[in-house]
Amino acid sequence: MLAFDKRRLAVAIVLGSLALGSALALAGVSAWLITRAWQMPPVLDLSVAVVAVRALGISRGVLGYCERLASHDTALRAAAGCRSEIYRRLAHGPAGITARLHSGDLLTRVGTDVDTLADVLVRALVPIGVAAILGAAATAVIAMISLTAAIVLVLCLLIAGALAPALATRAVHAQEAVARKRQSGRDVAAVTALEHADELRVAGRLPGLIAHAEQRQRDWGVAIDRAAAPAAAAAAVPTLASGASVIGAVIVGIGIAGHTAPTTLAVLMLLPLSAFEATLNLPGAAVALTRARIAAQRLTELVPAGSATHTVSLTNPDTTPELRASAVRAGYPGAAAGPPVTVTLQTGARLAITGRSGAGKTALLMTLAGLIPPADGRVTVGGVATSELSESELRSAICYFAEDAHLFSTTVRDNLLVARGDCSDEELTHALAAVGLNDWLDSLPDGLSTVLIGGAAAVSAGQRRRLLLARVMLCPAPVVLLDEPTEHLDAADGQRIMRALLDDRPGLLSPARTVVVATHQLGNDIACRRLSIGHYG
Repeated sequence: MLAFDKRRLAVAIVLGSLALGSALALAGVSAWLITRAWQMPPVLDLSVAVVAVRALGISRGVLGYCERLASHDTALRAAAGCRSEIYRRLAHGPAGITARLHSGDLLTRVGTDVDTLADVLVRALVPIGVAAILGAAATAVIAMISLTAAIVLVLCLLIAGALAPALATRAVHAQEAVARKRQSGRDVAAVTALEHADELRVAGRLPGLIAHAEQRQRDWGVAIDRAAAPAAAAAAVPTLASGASVIGAVIVGIGIAGHTAPTTLAVLMLLPLSAFEATLNLPGAAVALTRARIAAQRLTELVPAGSATHTVSLTNPDTTPELRASAVRAGYPGAAAGPPVTVTLQTGARLAITGRSGAGKTALLMTLAGLIPPADGRVTVGGVATSELSESELRSAICYFAEDAHLFSTTVRDNLLVARGDCSDEELTHALAAVGLNDWLDSLPDGLSTVLIGGAAAVSAGQRRRLLLARVMLCPAPVVLLDEPTEHLDAADGQRIMRALLDDRPGLLSPARTVVVATHQLGNDIACRRLSIGHYG
């Protein structure tokens, strides 16, 4: 799911290797310079080494900064591409995948989990690549001085670069999974408190929910600390291995001191210190890989690949197609399905689905719209099963308007153009007037260009409902499914709008369009076909 530019990543690894290579060379040149200066040669004999030390010290910082720029640029591009792919799959995939998830859990997955997945480039792949290159270079240099010291260095590098990360991975996997669940629970509680603060405050449950979110935050912190403990212990292994390598180099140096120049011995003893600099990040890289695997699994559960690959087309897309449900049992994934429903809606039909709250009206509407697969039975549009239509063709035929449809923090105009992008201002104004928002529009400082700061927070519940109804009017789909369109409106206005929606004479919607409304506020004086469903489960 995380697609990244391998060339950019390779550039980052090369820059990181050059940065730590400068540190490695700096250690070697400094060791030579110190021992050579002890021999008190002419000053000019040291001038090249002095300049090299300065150049290597500067280049290390510059190259390290360039590596940071390259690696973070690659990670940010990958994160942006990953989110785009997730949004594409969510838009074109079955809504049943996300219907069972709380918005707080969705926020965690699309936000934190994507960031965690992208972090693997900076915190894992680049350090691993740099450590491999630097370890090989240091071993090659040491081998030219002493093969025995090179073997000791390789063994210590393997302990620091392979054994320590493996131990860290094994130790933190369970704790990281628990920490991720705690974080998801915290976000669910926090988003619930934000989205339903008014209702919870009236019910006296807001303080308790906030306390619950705070407890989840503390639980998440404890889980993170527990997950960090094994990684911290594993981080000590490279330091111990570095010390063992230096001691080994000293012992080897003592053995070859009789026939080796002092400057060479100094290089032999100091070089391992810089060789292990890259391995210090490997336990952290192992933890980052573990977190990335957990995040990738959660994202794969959210948006499995190949969710919408159908190619069947409607035979006559220019007319309102027949919508038919044959013994359909609707229900959310993982929940009990409702009783079988059979209904046929010809062109221009009006249907009101009634039932008490929790009876399954919304689940049935989403099943008719092809957003949730039926637990049993078959839904067809123009004779073609909804599961066999491409996403674009299905949405061009049927449009579902949810009770909690989103208002964006942008202009009134843009919030309406969501339904149809080529509407003129006159059409938008007419739609707003038809749903009773003409006075509200006249009161706005910039009319249609007024920004609704905070989206739904900028309007009342009734105004929000009317704005969503205006979207319904502008939508070009011939079959329209509405969930509780008059919620939050006063009884008189609600009945007037309901009558205008379900009247087969010219009203809010053209008589040629098929309209299905799920409601529990249907007056007895509204003449339309009705479907009453019992409680699901």
